[in-house]
Amino acid sequence: MKIISYNVNGIRAALNKGFIQWLQAANPDVICIQETKAHQEQLDVSEFENAGYPYHYWFSAQKKGYSSVAIFCKEKPKNVVYGTGIESMDFEGRNLRVDFDQVSIMSLYLPSGTNDDRLSFKFNYMDEFLAYINELKNEIPNLVICGDYNICHEEIDIHNPKMKDVSGFLPEERKWMSEFINNGFIDSYRYLNPEKQEYSWWSYRANSRANNKGWRLDYAMVAAPLKKHISRAYILSEAKHSDHCPIALELKF
Repeated sequence: MKIISYNVNGIRAALNKGFIQWLQAANPDVICIQETKAHQEQLDVSEFENAGYPYHYWFSAQKKGYSSVAIFCKEKPKNVVYGTGIESMDFEGRNLRVDFDQVSIMSLYLPSGTNDDRLSFKFNYMDEFLAYINELKNEIPNLVICGDYNICHEEIDIHNPKMKDVSGFLPEERKWMSEFINNGFIDSYRYLNPEKQEYSWWSYRANSRANNKGWRLDYAMVAAPLKKHISRAYILSEAKHSDHCPIALELKF
């Protein structure tokens, strides 16, 4: 099973940059999308269906043009869960899950901490999310949580490790990520690529992508019971529909 996660920074903008053609070439079984910035009714969904994804699910923010996640599947999942049931998390459309027999896959868009108010919101979200997942993994042990976590975990994940006072690489955020992993998850990319320094996001400023001054903010976190099924995990840095690039996980059952 091939799973891709992609923060598209606006699905409508990505469509105008050849997203459908790229999707058909990449050919995942499931793609988790973050930051769609759209509601389903604002799109011609036949484009996704014609590309081979008849099953598509959308969980959008109350505010139009903001945040929001989606999942496209080739096969029909047995169950779809919109949000977490926690109002303080769900009003921005940040969590969506599809369940299959062998694996459950979540698309996650964790908030960024762009200012003091948003940083406070982010930390609250992180605490609530961790508590939610700690319960969920008891009910659903075969869980994969793909998405934009808006955190670089280790120094190898950021081009400039001295940026310790910037949200996304704050010591408190990194500590939370360690706790998340230690509670039964595997960073699939780092598990298979312990020494590789690659990124999944670049600022639009200062020619950052051309100079590869990036951050690894996007992860496919795999619950420990699925560890033996991880066959590949890689970053698709050639895709350029967004300030992020897609990441991929392949599971062999």
